[in-house]
This record gives sequence, structure tokens and C-alpha cells, in this order.
Amino acid sequence: MTGTLPESEYLGSYTLTDEEFGTMTTVTVEDGVRTIETNALPDHETGEFPNPGNPNSISAQDQTWEFPADPQWSGEASEVRVPGVAVNGVKFEPGTAETVSCDTGETYRVEAIQGVHDLGLDFNNAHVQPNGEYHYHGISQLLVGAYDHEEDLVHVGFAADGHLIYYSKSGALSSGYVLSEQARSGTDCAISLPGGEAFDLEGSEPDGTYSSDWVHDGSTGDLDECNGTTIDGEYAYFVTDTYPYVSRCLKGDVADETAASGPPGGGNAPR
Repeated sequence: MTGTLPESEYLGSYTLTDEEFGTMTTVTVEDGVRTIETNALPDHETGEFPNPGNPNSISAQDQTWEFPADPQWSGEASEVRVPGVAVNGVKFEPGTAETVSCDTGETYRVEAIQGVHDLGLDFNNAHVQPNGEYHYHGISQLLVGAYDHEEDLVHVGFAADGHLIYYSKSGALSSGYVLSEQARSGTDCAISLPGGEAFDLEGSEPDGTYSSDWVHDGSTGDLDECNGTTIDGEYAYFVTDTYPYVSRCLKGDVADETAASGPPGGGNAPR
């Protein structure tokens, strides 16, 4: 894609409050650091929680994130659990805590956005961790709509390495991930959720249910393995409608990609 990234009114210091939804987020940019202080309540409607796939209730948090305001691109991909935070203070956390383990030794990480195992995502591709923290696993059209200024590319967040996160309304930038052609293995498998019967994965075809179903193909798509690209000399990440949805790695310098005040995810692995 050629062109330039659109200007954003959220590059400097700002405060967001929304009495209807309880949002309180203050962002301060000073001495090369972007500090995000937030109660992590979104400034838009959410689904019902608890729900059959997610037993947790949304509650206000007390979080502080510190990201570089002047990002430095290293070019080396580093895996991260929390790749960034939306403009409204709600974090992006694409991975889940749920796994499928098989008696034959295989373990598969369950994707949040899939149609086999119900993890209780709402219409924002989001749900709630045990500590009450609401978080995005993919794009929320309500988030996009709140910060849309009619350009195709919408600034929706800040990555932990300081680069910006965008969404293309037209899908102009496509992911480079494709489904693996290698059949799965595993018998007598069970998911790490209450209830459910054992099942076999042996010989089944990857369909996107598990993270390992996906592989990055450098010959297709517009985005690198971290769902980023350089536009007019500026590197940026993109949230896409297909896997990985939100970047699972970062290519800039990160002081602490998961740092936030308070225990992330209620003290357990993400969900």
C-alpha cells in the first residue's frame, strides 16, 4: 500500500471520560514516554457478561502502561502477550489461556475467534478475564466507529513498542497468514474448560481453531509476521479481520511488553 498514515488527534496528551460507560483514561506524553492511566472500561457498548462461555463480570481496573513515544524499529520479531492498548485504554490481548491436550502428547492453543469452542466473546471480539478486565482479541467495529474520521485507515491504538496500531476499513492491507496444509495429530484430547467429552484430532485439517493451524507465508498478503508494514517510511501495526487479528509479536524496542500496575489477567494466564 502506498500513501501516508492519517494524522491522529491522539498522538499527544489527552483525557477520555464517558459517563455512560464509565470510561476514565488519561494519556500523558512527556520525556519520550507515553503513559496511559486507565480504568480499562471501554467507551462503547459491550455484550452481556457473565455469559455461557465466559463466567466473569466486567469491573473497573487501576492500570498504568508506559510505552515509548518515539519508537525505535529493530526489525527483529519479539513475541508478546499484550501487544498494545487501544486509544480508549482497553488492552489488546489476542492469545488465550485455553488449550487442548491429548493423551498422545500434543497440546494446542485455542484461538479466541473460532467457531468450535465457546469462549464467550461478544460483538466486539472481546471478553473478560477472571479479574474483571475487559480486553480485545480482535477488532471492535464500535471502537473503529468512535475514532473514525472518514479515512480508510483508522488509528485505534498504541503498540507496546511505541508504534501505532491502525485498522483498514476497506481491508486494503491483508494478513500474510494462511492455514497450514499439515494435518493435525492427537487422540483422546480434552479442552481445559469444565465439562466436555474427549475427542480425537488425529488427521483433522487445520481450520483456524488453534494457533498452530496458521503459518505465515511471505509470498502472500501485505503484512509481516507481526501484522505490520512500513508506509511512507513509518512502521505501523494493523488489526485485521483475519488471523492473527491482533499482532502476536512486535518489531520495535520494548522495555516490558506486559508491564502494567496490578496483576495481569487476574494473576493467571490470559483468557
